Amino acid sequence: MSVTTGFTVAIDGPAASGKGTISKALARHFGFAHLDTGLLYRAVGAKTLLGESPEEAARGLRADDLESDDLRTPEVAQAASRVAALPEVRAALVNFQRSFAARAGGAVLDGRDIGTVICPGAQVKLFVTADAVVRARRRFEELAGKGLKVTFEEVLADVQARDARDMGRADAPLKPADEAVQIDTSDMAIADAVAAAVRLVQEKIDN
Repeated sequence: MSVTTGFTVAIDGPAASGKGTISKALARHFGFAHLDTGLLYRAVGAKTLLGESPEEAARGLRADDLESDDLRTPEVAQAASRVAALPEVRAALVNFQRSFAARAGGAVLDGRDIGTVICPGAQVKLFVTADAVVRARRRFEELAGKGLKVTFEEVLADVQARDARDMGRADAPLKPADEAVQIDTSDMAIADAVAAAVRLVQEKIDN
């Protein structure tokens, strides 16, 4: 199989599992394009905090809306999780994601429903996960490093609330695709997790 004909890697998983880091590393390693689909929902969520309706925000989303540094705040993360549960928002963003995935040269997409809904025909499907406490610790250290005043307890509660919403929503709930290979990063060094993902993609390309 030639990656020039289009090769899609779908990576799903909960917040702070490491899927974004692994996705970026895979894209760099293989020269694929990368899309963090969570940014789409964060950008929509950020717009709703400014008073736009979720559907209006999703339909009017522009590429430069994904570049704001404000998209990584806890408030935007919560707003993103809320709008991601709305079928009309998800429907408005599906075509953008599928067009990106179909581009020549290969693409890596990470999110919550890439392997199950957006790209069910992806050549590689990964589900990256980790214990909630481990993920909360990672996110807490990330936010504290940016100077945000949060407590670990607040971050853990946020992670657990997002998990409940993402896994419990009626439309495109977070779950592994049937064919997805699971990578649990709870006790893995990121280099080992990336190496495991690279091997899986390379095997599929070789075959």
